[in-house]
Amino acid sequence: MKLEEFLQDKTSPTPPSRGGEPSSSPYEPSSSPEPEEEIEIQKAVVESLAADKVKIEEEATLARSRIAALEGEVASLKVELARSADRLARNEETPSSSKVALLERNVDLDDRFEGETRDHVLEVLREARDAAEKEGRNRRAQVLEAVLLENAPVGELAARRAALEKLFAANGNIVNGEVMRQLTKLTIQYRDGETYLLPSEILKRIY
Repeated sequence: MKLEEFLQDKTSPTPPSRGGEPSSSPYEPSSSPEPEEEIEIQKAVVESLAADKVKIEEEATLARSRIAALEGEVASLKVELARSADRLARNEETPSSSKVALLERNVDLDDRFEGETRDHVLEVLREARDAAEKEGRNRRAQVLEAVLLENAPVGELAARRAALEKLFAANGNIVNGEVMRQLTKLTIQYRDGETYLLPSEILKRIY
C-alpha cells in the first residue's frame, strides 16, 4: 500500500451505522446528570414549592381577613339602610306638610344605643319649649309643643340615665370600687385625667 493511501484511510470519517446515522464514539461523554446532581435539583424544586405554599397561605389569610372586614362593613350598611327605610316609611304615614326638615347628623358620630340622637334632640326641644313658655314666647312654645306631640322619644336615654342614677344612689352617691367596675363594663369614663368625677358630672357628660 502506498503511503498516501495509508494516510487517507487513517483520516477518513467514521462509517455510518446500519441505520444510516454515524455511530457515536465510545469516548463521547454522557449528557445525563449524576445521581447527586439529580438529588440537589429535586431538593431545590421541593424548597421552591414549599416557599410558594407559604406565600399562598399568607395571601389566603390576608384575603380572608379582608373578606371578614368587608362582610362587617356590609352588615353595618344593611343596618343603616334598614333604619333609613324605616324613617322613610314613617314619613309616608302622614302628609308631607306636617314634616319638619331636620339637619343631617355627622356620619362619624354613631348612636351608642338605639334612638340616642332622637331622644337627645327631643329633650332639647322639650327644654326649649319650657324656656319659651317662661319667657312668654308663645308662638315658639306652640311650635315646639306641636313637634313634641307628634314625635315620641324612644325612651332608651331616660332609661339609661335612671339606671345610672340608681347605681349611684345605691352606693351613697360616691364613685367607689363597685361603681367603677360597673362603669367600666358600660365603657363610661369616671375620671378626667387624674381627677375622679362626681356622679352628677358623669351623668352630664354621658347622658
